[in-house]
Amino acid sequence: MKLSRTFIFLCLFAASAAFAASEDEAGDVSEIDKDASGPLRDRIRPVSGHLFLMDGRFEVSPSIGISLRDAFWQKVGFGAAFTYHFTETVGLSARATYNLSLVSGTAQICDPTGGGCSLPTVDELTRDGEGNLANVAYGYMSLLTSIDLQWAPLYGKLALFSETILNFNMYGLIGPTFLMYGPNNSFTVGGNVGIGFRFFINNWLCLRLELRDVLYYEEGAAGRNSFRNQLMTEVGFSLFFPTVFREEG
Repeated sequence: MKLSRTFIFLCLFAASAAFAASEDEAGDVSEIDKDASGPLRDRIRPVSGHLFLMDGRFEVSPSIGISLRDAFWQKVGFGAAFTYHFTETVGLSARATYNLSLVSGTAQICDPTGGGCSLPTVDELTRDGEGNLANVAYGYMSLLTSIDLQWAPLYGKLALFSETILNFNMYGLIGPTFLMYGPNNSFTVGGNVGIGFRFFINNWLCLRLELRDVLYYEEGAAGRNSFRNQLMTEVGFSLFFPTVFREEG
């Protein structure tokens, strides 16, 4: 009988302790609810939805580009692209870039008799043995144009500082290219594929970074023809018109 009373006492003590703990937890929950409706929630906005929309807008993108991994010619390009966005993810772009082809710092011409190597001159890379203009060294490029289909499947946000959110998207592109190459500005048709990023500054302005691989067929001097691929990187700004848009709810 005494053991039974002791057991009942212990059960009542455990129940009272559990009730007290539940009250403490309820107090903690109320603090969480207070934070959820307080100023902290106002300062840190949930990262959901698109805060920058492209659907039905025009994009004008001036840019500067350089070529990568050039054996003979380092290209520096100045151009612009004009894009219309049919949907939030699909757009059609027309671009044109004029490239200045400079002798690459990695290019070398070596004397077969053992006289050493030196940086070639422009004439040595653009003229044959008779002094006529010829595509002696591959990679010389002037005008580069393309029509690109763009697809932007990824939209994201980056937390830069305590209260600053940077919106960006990633897009891929593919399409035909029309370019002029060599010192005689010969014309050829090729293709290009690439990937790019837009970092949105405000409702109508963004920073744009892009990497493309240009594929084309090039005829060289003395019948030395070659299928070429040229990596091109671009940095520029994009201006969107109209400059305002309706935010998603």
